Amino acid sequence: MTNGDLKYQYARLSVSEKLIAINVIVFIVMGLITALVSPNVENWFALPKDFFDFLMQPWSIITYSFLHGGIFHILWNMYILYVAGRIILNLFDGRRFLNIYFLGVILGGLLFLLSYNIFPTLIGVNASLIGASAGVMAVLIFVCTYIPNQEVRLFFFNVKLWQIGLFVVLMDLVQIPMGGNIGGRIAHLGGALLGYMYARQLYNGRDIGEGFSNFVDGIANLFKKSEKKAPMKTVFKNQQKTAAKKANYDKKTHQKKIDAILDKISKSGYESLSKIEKDFLFKAGKED
Repeated sequence: MTNGDLKYQYARLSVSEKLIAINVIVFIVMGLITALVSPNVENWFALPKDFFDFLMQPWSIITYSFLHGGIFHILWNMYILYVAGRIILNLFDGRRFLNIYFLGVILGGLLFLLSYNIFPTLIGVNASLIGASAGVMAVLIFVCTYIPNQEVRLFFFNVKLWQIGLFVVLMDLVQIPMGGNIGGRIAHLGGALLGYMYARQLYNGRDIGEGFSNFVDGIANLFKKSEKKAPMKTVFKNQQKTAAKKANYDKKTHQKKIDAILDKISKSGYESLSKIEKDFLFKAGKED
């Protein structure tokens, strides 16, 4: 397969699938670096438990989520991310999905840092945080909160999403006192809290991830080259205004239809949608 083919295949992936692909690539590359160069390289990207160490590598609040401790660790995280990601992308665009995921990563990381610096039993314990679990939990709990009564098939019986969300959160809460991966489970709860808050606020008409999106856009714009002005840009001024108005009208109409379908889901569940409505949501998610 040529480089062009790989780029084409990557471009066809959804946002969640691209994120999964990046995680898998990083897992393979870091495995090779650890084996062939030095295992200490990972420490530059893992989230340390000490605040002063964190200040020396602030990027680790994001990069820790791309590291995994083993094949089963990454397989489980990516499986949940794939399933929950598909549901979100059937309801919203990729931008909102990334907001939920990375804000979950950040809040999970911050809760890990805070816990290891205020709880007496954790102070002095040598620990660092790796894994996408906080972001994955944010995505999963967002889905379980936003459409709680939606039923999914689990093994041989149907369960509601709110039941799945409650189960995974309780599992972390119960296992924290038992020891073993305490920092990871604390980060899970941070991600779960973010997912819950995001869904509840969004249900009330407030997108708490908007500020994060604007911040990321601002950073991205710093690296963009200034675009050259197109010659004779006023020649088709009237036509451009008309086209812009039409595009704006179409966009508003499209969004109203999406909002109406989302309202129907929140009241009656995803299965109440017709095939046409489900197809429309799926295509809308792909376009975004």
